[in-house]
Amino acid sequence: MDFTQLGDRYEIGQVIGRGGMAQVHEGTDKRLSRKVAIKILRADLARDPVFQERFRREAQSAAGLNHPNIVSVYDTGEEIIGDVRVPYIVMEFVDGVTLMHMLNDGLRILPERSLEITAGILAALDYAHRHGIVHRDIKPANIMINAHGDAKVMDFGIARAISDVSSLNSTNSTMLGTAKYISPEQARGESADARSDVYSAGCVMYELLTGRAPFIGDSHVAVAYQHVNELPTPPSHIDSAISQSLDAIVMRALAKHPSQRYQSAADMRADVERAMAGLPVSAAVDTQQLVTTPTVAIPLDDTAVMPRQPVVPRSAPAPNAIVKRSNTGRWIFFGSIAAIAFAGAIALWILFFKHTAVATVQTPSLVGKTIAEANTALSDLKLVLGEQTPQNDPTAPIGTILSQTPTAGTTIQVGQKVNIVVSSGVGQTTVPDLTGLNGSDAVNKALGDASLVLGSITQEDSSTITDLQPANTVMSQSPAPNATVDANTKVNITISSGKIKVPNVLNESKTQANNDLVNAGFNVSIIYENHSDKPDGIVLAQTPSAGKGLPQGGNVTITVSRYVAPTTSTPTSIATPTPSPSAT
Repeated sequence: MDFTQLGDRYEIGQVIGRGGMAQVHEGTDKRLSRKVAIKILRADLARDPVFQERFRREAQSAAGLNHPNIVSVYDTGEEIIGDVRVPYIVMEFVDGVTLMHMLNDGLRILPERSLEITAGILAALDYAHRHGIVHRDIKPANIMINAHGDAKVMDFGIARAISDVSSLNSTNSTMLGTAKYISPEQARGESADARSDVYSAGCVMYELLTGRAPFIGDSHVAVAYQHVNELPTPPSHIDSAISQSLDAIVMRALAKHPSQRYQSAADMRADVERAMAGLPVSAAVDTQQLVTTPTVAIPLDDTAVMPRQPVVPRSAPAPNAIVKRSNTGRWIFFGSIAAIAFAGAIALWILFFKHTAVATVQTPSLVGKTIAEANTALSDLKLVLGEQTPQNDPTAPIGTILSQTPTAGTTIQVGQKVNIVVSSGVGQTTVPDLTGLNGSDAVNKALGDASLVLGSITQEDSSTITDLQPANTVMSQSPAPNATVDANTKVNITISSGKIKVPNVLNESKTQANNDLVNAGFNVSIIYENHSDKPDGIVLAQTPSAGKGLPQGGNVTITVSRYVAPTTSTPTSIATPTPSPSAT
């Protein structure tokens, strides 16, 4: 692709990263005068309309994630390049390196630093999960470490867009994610949830602590097989300096079945922070019980080898131990008595309580109905309308039912309640005070927290040095702070240019003009110009002209008159001729 700008706003610079699906350019947002990173989809993938639509939707979803440990998405759009409509994403430019680069540079990362990085990753995942986004491709290459040492997770939403298209277009593979960090359920081609991200974060933490991934093989198939069927070596067996608490955290995160892992990124982060503080952790995992998932074929491709059955450790009897025989006959006798008693109880229940069976019905569909319509539908089936929970939804009229519990078609007893969620229309929110905030990151976060969006941005010079603010600082806003408006309302802001308006000093005295300009924050240069028809010391011209913006300390040149008296010429006297003597 040969282009230099996108959307008449973003200048495209050098390529700073490439992947299998896109390339990332350094760029400049001309409107806000800031450096950005711009990810542009490959032209061959951009030709697929299905991928375009899913990429656009997921990019918009990712743009709503505003967190210190997540690389911010500022903008999305499309540009027609040649005959292709190419989607792009404008992101925060992170001054740093990827975690993969750090792990590959040969320098050991101390356990304390490993925990700090892991805590940052988990903070990002917790925030994303609470907003309904599952990353599904957590790996060192998707984690930036900025100049301050903070971890920032990249590609939220992109992984989801890729997975949706892969599931539609791929005929040979249903596995998503990088093999070294993939969860067992992803390796088996099953759906991934937040606990899959926890597993991948556990893989990254393992590599931070030990310098190697938990599973290593000659191929992706071999590594994925190990994720499904084999136990990782505890980190302390690789590095004896690693504590048992860290072993417990990693091994719990790497449990084969999701139900045995931390159930949220927040739970894992809490244990990591306990370990950082030297406190006991909640994780206490028996590594012999981690393999509980039956072995299945990993759906990678047609040539993949069927995995072996897992070896489940068993305790062997001690040498020369005497094994006592059980009284088999006695246990069979008591077992038979118990079975007869159980069968008798069932028979009694059928005999005496069958007539008390409760009638059941299937719940009707209430979604899209009004509360009155729902009451009628439920009454016809002898069901009861339960809790009514309001929820903001600008797309549904007020009073429209958005969802129900139990869902339509569920078999329930007559007389049971059906709870509903009802649209309360466009929600109201309070406009935050943005004045004094610097940079779009801070503004977007404040507005996002209040369910508002950024509107137009106007740049303005300060009137005097006393009200001068750093460039990109919010000076005013509309609507005003504390106003009550509809959710998703646009808030327009005026930001400082970082410059001061040059005052008008024309026709002032040199002394007055000099004082005015110095007090305004500028340096002054004076040029004199001789005049015989203007008073001495009056400003005749200034550069820059009045009202122009100039940084503090900038130079203003004034032209000052210097009075020169007009030159007066002395009249030439005419001599009276001496009469000549009369002729005699």
